[in-house]
Amino acid sequence: MVTPRTLDGTIGFLLLPQFTLIALSLAIEPLRIANRYVTDKVRFRLYSVDGNPVPDGNGIHLQVDGALDEAEPLGCLFIVSDVRPERFYSARLRRALHALDRAGCTLGGLDTGCMILARAGLLHGQRVTVHWEVIDACRERFPTVNFHLTLFEIDQRRMTCAGGSASLDMMLHAIALDHGMTVATRVAEHCLHRDMREGAAWQRSPLPMRTGAHHPTVIKAIGLIEAKNGEATTVSELAARLNISERHLARLFQTHIGESPAAWQLRRRLNRAQALLIQTDLSVTAIGDICGFRSAGHFSTAFRKQFGNPPSHARGPRAPDRLVPAKLA
Repeated sequence: MVTPRTLDGTIGFLLLPQFTLIALSLAIEPLRIANRYVTDKVRFRLYSVDGNPVPDGNGIHLQVDGALDEAEPLGCLFIVSDVRPERFYSARLRRALHALDRAGCTLGGLDTGCMILARAGLLHGQRVTVHWEVIDACRERFPTVNFHLTLFEIDQRRMTCAGGSASLDMMLHAIALDHGMTVATRVAEHCLHRDMREGAAWQRSPLPMRTGAHHPTVIKAIGLIEAKNGEATTVSELAARLNISERHLARLFQTHIGESPAAWQLRRRLNRAQALLIQTDLSVTAIGDICGFRSAGHFSTAFRKQFGNPPSHARGPRAPDRLVPAKLA
């Protein structure tokens, strides 16, 4: 019995406007390099929804091979996109994706591409990953999809990765499955990628690197806050979990973070709220509730104090496509 290949047939990449070029290039290059060493060459094509060139996030327009609904039979299709890809969702795109799915095509997403698959109803119950910057929005927007903060996931004719360098890791993994570890290692060496990471690896940097704090109690406290995923946690609750006094916890935060535990947590909740405002169509009231604010007024006042404008401004004509936190969190 012949084992089906992970990357079978022609591989298509659907480019949506403002897509991330790094995710695309780090997915394509290992395939090109692998063709030096395999007899069964990997073929790939670029597509857009309408067949026209597509600008990446830097404004560079890439030529494509055609419109997706006019594509040759594909074994795999990866959607390449960036923040707020649903702006480019359409009935035409939905029909093309469902036709590919019915034909047995493996569907995938790089960076935020899986948001389009979720919108099309093609990820129900699937285990997928997406870039950490939008995972909260995805979980609120698509509750029947199992989102994880891993580098990449391969599950039941679905392949997703968090974008960036994770595209390279996923393709190296697929090459190893299809052609063996020797070929995958050769490709990795060409890319100067010494350590091939497993899909289950965590996306984000360790807390000490992200926060600049190295005190174990502070790191543990921040981990407890992050585990609440935006819900408010009192300083007394944190201190009790850590078996220290509130005053000692406050001193540790002030020394190693430069602000109180309450201030750090508030800033993190507001950063999450900003992300949900930019990346979803949830109401301002709903987002305030999700992020643990007791009233719309409390949410608006705190948001304005941190960002200089009310929550509604995040959705205005000059709203940013990317998050603009007051500090790194």
